[in-house]
Amino acid sequence: MAFLIVVLCILLLMVLVTLAKCNVFVAFLIVSALAGWWLGMPLQSITGAMQKGIGDTMGGLLIIIILGAMLGKLVAESGAARQIAQTLIRLFGTRYIQWALLVAGFIIGIPLYYGVGFVLLVPLIFSVVYQYKLPAVYIGLPTLAALSVTHGFLPPHPSPVALVTQFHANMGLTLIYGLIVAVPAIVVAGPLFARYLKKIPASPSPLFQSQENQAQVLPGAVNSFLTALLPVLLLVITTGVLHTTPVNSRLHGFLSFAGDASVVMLCCLLIATFSLGVAQRKSLKDIMNIYAESVKDIAMVMLIIAGSGALKEVLAGSGVSAQIAGAMSSWHIPVLVLGWLMAAVIRASIGSATVAGLTAAGMMAPFIATGQVDPNLMVLSIGAGSLMFSHVNDAGFWMFKEYFNISIKDTFLSWSVMETIVGVMGLLGVLALNALIGH
Repeated sequence: MAFLIVVLCILLLMVLVTLAKCNVFVAFLIVSALAGWWLGMPLQSITGAMQKGIGDTMGGLLIIIILGAMLGKLVAESGAARQIAQTLIRLFGTRYIQWALLVAGFIIGIPLYYGVGFVLLVPLIFSVVYQYKLPAVYIGLPTLAALSVTHGFLPPHPSPVALVTQFHANMGLTLIYGLIVAVPAIVVAGPLFARYLKKIPASPSPLFQSQENQAQVLPGAVNSFLTALLPVLLLVITTGVLHTTPVNSRLHGFLSFAGDASVVMLCCLLIATFSLGVAQRKSLKDIMNIYAESVKDIAMVMLIIAGSGALKEVLAGSGVSAQIAGAMSSWHIPVLVLGWLMAAVIRASIGSATVAGLTAAGMMAPFIATGQVDPNLMVLSIGAGSLMFSHVNDAGFWMFKEYFNISIKDTFLSWSVMETIVGVMGLLGVLALNALIGH
């Protein structure tokens, strides 16, 4: 009965978001309250559980996600993202221009929030398409595949950060594993798959040819690359060094503090404020305005994560999560595959990768608590599932269709298949890593 109630709650969430067009945060609150009531929680403790869930979830995330959004916005506004792309195009040359844009999408995608990265990269893709008279989908899809993978797999993006916090995983280790899994997923879903898409007719709007501000003085290439990649470099370095130092040493204590994702993001933002702000002759007031704008970009995502935290706590508080975990453990499906499958089903039903990942995380939390699976790999498994089959209920599907001006059929054949390949390759990568590290 408890399992049936949870299924009904997830179905209700889907109906509220897709058919009723309800705000996702409000939908999560409604479903959380109803779930607590249906599952027999004392009425007076339901709101307390919801508040605790929101507080616990947001407490570990707020700093990282907001500082990450600020850094990403500055990378975009300062022209560093354009500098990265242009430098890579010069380095790779016209013959390997597709790979240049793919690497640009991956590097720019690390600090930039997905929607911002998409809007920023598409005009760049089209300028290359017009300049070299190349097929738009063939050139553009690998870049957007790289952007999608960073969104689903790599901190400091909201969904991976939220999952790391919920599962008490290690941010640096998740990032290292994520980079290992991401590369083959991008190569297969990007350049290899795009070879079959050269004949898809696309007529992107000529408006995109003149969207860039040519008068803007761009920061230097080294400055742009280092600032954009600094969070990744610091997290990887501190995690690596931390694993080689004695636990009781002073250095270990310092590295534990310095390698914390919140501290890393704060240091990176302070450096970027100087390197991409003050050093580029921007006033502190202008830089702070950019940071204020970035918070508006991320506000709705933060609320969605908060709402998912409320539902997770209600399910945990009612004891149903543990019951479901016990029931599912008899299904003889590997736990990593189970998490991936759950996220994939919710993603296909709702359309939002973030909502899919966070809802699946609430269901899989008891498996983490019993130590059945490596929490870092579970973050990536659910992340891969949340990127599966994107179709008409996903905003990314329509953005791709409208920007590239292609038919719905061709959007399915290109975009939807690419996202599915990313999801499947992600799962295969996670299972291979799991076999290698022998958890």
